[in-house]
Amino acid sequence: MIRVVLADDEAMIRAGIAAILGSDDRIEVVAQAVDGREAVDEVLRTRPDVVLLDIQMPELDGLAAAREIRRLRPETSVVMLTTFNEETYVEQALALGASGFLLKSGDPFELLAGVRAVADGAAFLSPKIAKRVIEQLTGRATSREQVKLLTPKETEVLALLGSGMSNADIAARLFIVEGTVKAHVSTILSRLGVKNRVQAAIVAYEAGLVESLA
Repeated sequence: MIRVVLADDEAMIRAGIAAILGSDDRIEVVAQAVDGREAVDEVLRTRPDVVLLDIQMPELDGLAAAREIRRLRPETSVVMLTTFNEETYVEQALALGASGFLLKSGDPFELLAGVRAVADGAAFLSPKIAKRVIEQLTGRATSREQVKLLTPKETEVLALLGSGMSNADIAARLFIVEGTVKAHVSTILSRLGVKNRVQAAIVAYEAGLVESLA
């Protein structure tokens, strides 16, 4: 069972997201919060696998809450709930170590897939968010040059990582052991000069390794 804390100051948004999550019998919303401070408190109290944080909340905004949660309970994966006009916040959340980014107005399937992915140790970006973030970052040519530093197998692993797969999923797809995938991921992060899986996933999108960004 994937335990989730949901934080958003809008009651209707919380209700809608909770209903979508509740449709998957593998996911349980263990607590809801109306501001960032309450979100941190609920994470410490319930010790969930994933916390969904709205970026703009009273008392303590989503970014500040993410920073506190990553410091106090790094075992909990952080997923940011965003809107189209918050690209700069996404970049800041990347630096804080958020594992996923989802649009509030996105497809319910993306919400479920994203929560499952980050709970399994993967990174997940809504394709529309990835597209907008890429427009604010370095161009495709630069990313393609970075990817040239990788071996063919590492490039294949990066593409699967960018599509939201966990190490276990990648291992199963490539018929290799999970330890080998971990070694590949570590090398990929080092060669690309990125800090985490989400940043690596963005490079994969930029380089054209992941399709369907429309």
